[in-house]
Amino acid sequence: MHESSVLAQQAAQGDQHALAELIQRHLPSVRAFVRCHMGPQLRAKESSSDIVQSICRELLTHRDAFRHPDEDGFRAWLFTTARRKISNRARDLLGQKRDPRREVAGLDEAGAAALCRAYSQFSTPSGKAILAEEVARLEAAIERLPEEQREVLTLAHLAGLSRAEIGTRMNRSEEAVRALLHRAKARMLLLLDGQTAQ
Repeated sequence: MHESSVLAQQAAQGDQHALAELIQRHLPSVRAFVRCHMGPQLRAKESSSDIVQSICRELLTHRDAFRHPDEDGFRAWLFTTARRKISNRARDLLGQKRDPRREVAGLDEAGAAALCRAYSQFSTPSGKAILAEEVARLEAAIERLPEEQREVLTLAHLAGLSRAEIGTRMNRSEEAVRALLHRAKARMLLLLDGQTAQ
């Protein structure tokens, strides 16, 4: 049995250390997922690291809610929590008066490298070192995708959900998910090349 599956079983039985290890293994993908779905307005006012820490804290605090003893169930729980946390933060920011001049601290080299590794699943970077500038370029392209293309791309390549699971979430057939994912990747390549998709 795969080590992550064993950890998921242990986490479902209440093992906090197993849950923490699972969270740690998925952290780069969670960071990338959060940044992709924050959008530029939320990202300008809120640190993605703060949101990721809040997600991790919530998972650990409510570990008794995890009852699915497999890695797929864990990923679904993790990324559903992340999606909800982002939506709540965006809603809260709209309701608060915040200083629009607040700047988010830049990524350090390790953070940028981890995001690039997560994003590399749906981009084809050259052999040069990719750091903060490449992350910004990828995120700008992701933000220009239509919402459903962004959703299918991040669910498939960051959340690691199967085409069937994505279909259930998006109310589409597996074949429709495959087609949408193909279009999303093609558009992403065009955007990264600086072209506009028709």
